[in-house]
Amino acid sequence: MLFFAFLAIATVIPRIGGVLGVQALASWVACMRWGMAAALLFFGIDHLMTPARYLPMMPSFIPAPKEVVLFTGLCEVAGALGLLVPATRRLAGIMLAIYFVCVFPANIKNAVEGLSVDGLPSAQWYYWLRRLFQPVAIWWALRASEVIGPIAQADRAAR
Repeated sequence: MLFFAFLAIATVIPRIGGVLGVQALASWVACMRWGMAAALLFFGIDHLMTPARYLPMMPSFIPAPKEVVLFTGLCEVAGALGLLVPATRRLAGIMLAIYFVCVFPANIKNAVEGLSVDGLPSAQWYYWLRRLFQPVAIWWALRASEVIGPIAQADRAAR
C-alpha cells in the first residue's frame, strides 16, 4: 500500500505541472509514467540498500532469497528507467506487468502469515488489502507504457 500511496502522489504532482502548461505533462498517461517511474526507483533502491527488510516476505520455496531481493530491486530500477525512454517504454511496461505477477506470491505469504516487516504496517488487513491492488499495478504499468489504452489502439489501427 505504501507503494500505491507513493505512486498516486508521484502521479498527481507532475499533473499539476501539466495543468500549469508543461506540455510533456499534459496527459494523465505521461504523469502515470512519471509516477510509476518515481515509485519504482524509490522502492527499487530501497530493495538494494536494505534487502533485509524484504527477506521476511520471501516465500520459503524461493532459492537464494537475498539475491532474489537484490534482483527485484534491479528489476524495479530498470523498469523505472525503461518507462522513461520512448524506445524501451513498451517493453518495460510488459516486463513490469510480468514482474508484478511474479511478486504476487510474496504478497500472499504476507497476508496469510500476517508478517511484521520493518518499515511496513503490522496489521494483517494491510497485507490483504495490498493483494487487491496487484491488478492495479499490472494495469498501471501497461497503461503508463501505452501497451493498452487509446494510444495503443490507434497504433494498432494504423498498421
